Amino acid sequence: MIVVAGEALIDLVPETAPAGPGGGSGPAVPAARPLRPRRGGGPYNTAVALARLGTPTAFCSRLSTDAFGDWLLAGLHADGADTSLVRRGEEPTTLVVAVPGPDGSAAYRFYVEGTADRLFDRPVDASELPDGTRAVCFGTCSLALEPGASAYERLLRSASAAGLLTVLDPNVRPAVIPDADAYRARFRGWLPEVGLLKLSAEDAEWLGGGPEDWLAAGAGAVVLTRGGEGAEAWTRGGGRIPVPAERVAVADTIGAGDTLTAALLHRLRERGALDRAALAGLGAEDWREALAFAARAAAVTCSRPGADPPYARELAALPGSLAQ
Repeated sequence: MIVVAGEALIDLVPETAPAGPGGGSGPAVPAARPLRPRRGGGPYNTAVALARLGTPTAFCSRLSTDAFGDWLLAGLHADGADTSLVRRGEEPTTLVVAVPGPDGSAAYRFYVEGTADRLFDRPVDASELPDGTRAVCFGTCSLALEPGASAYERLLRSASAAGLLTVLDPNVRPAVIPDADAYRARFRGWLPEVGLLKLSAEDAEWLGGGPEDWLAAGAGAVVLTRGGEGAEAWTRGGGRIPVPAERVAVADTIGAGDTLTAALLHRLRERGALDRAALAGLGAEDWREALAFAARAAAVTCSRPGADPPYARELAALPGSLAQ
């Protein structure tokens, strides 16, 4: 089982513009266009994507008891994720206004004050995770917003000490980080506990350094995504292993990175590589195949509005699919 720990929230996404003379969606979305609520949050999207691909998945978070919280919980149940680690609180659900730009990338405005997910306080010990847990995945706002950030950090360190594969996708959102320098220092302090670091080129630029620096600081392996240019794995013994992106008509990129993380972990689980030693033993072709599969899954998410990861059956039905 893979446990995904972090926030769940509601993305308010502008409705798709009507088709123009040439067909397809208009690339720019007027600010006055009505907003449609969609389930979201980096960790939530990752958990849903894993469950849809068929990996036993548990979500670890704190959800509101409001209608949005009920909807988020229902989404996890619908896709078969384990919710035994989900706590509830009366505080409201975090809201995010996501506005896609002309290239499909999104800008975000967060409404996080006094919300339920940032008050996460347990579990903070790996002994409380479900039997059979092999990996724990962390990231996004949950590691930036206190008091929950410290609780998630304690869980990360406990999971690492227990020999579980820890996965970190910082998915940096500068708007919710009150002290950039303090966060960057904290990030580097996590690296010795991180078995697999996955981040975007934008994250890397904001955090500073690069894959070789992060490996030297203790990360077991690094996956760096570059949007339409593809992704690359960096390992201690194999150097840089690039994989091109899948070409697709982009609706928006919301949830694409989360889907890539999930699909990569799904493939690593199928290879029996959910631990540091196994990751270190993967060859270049193993990484290329796993990343190509992950890129294909992310492309499907990009092809439809909002964070809507593909199911295993959808990937299997694609021409030339790598899903087995």
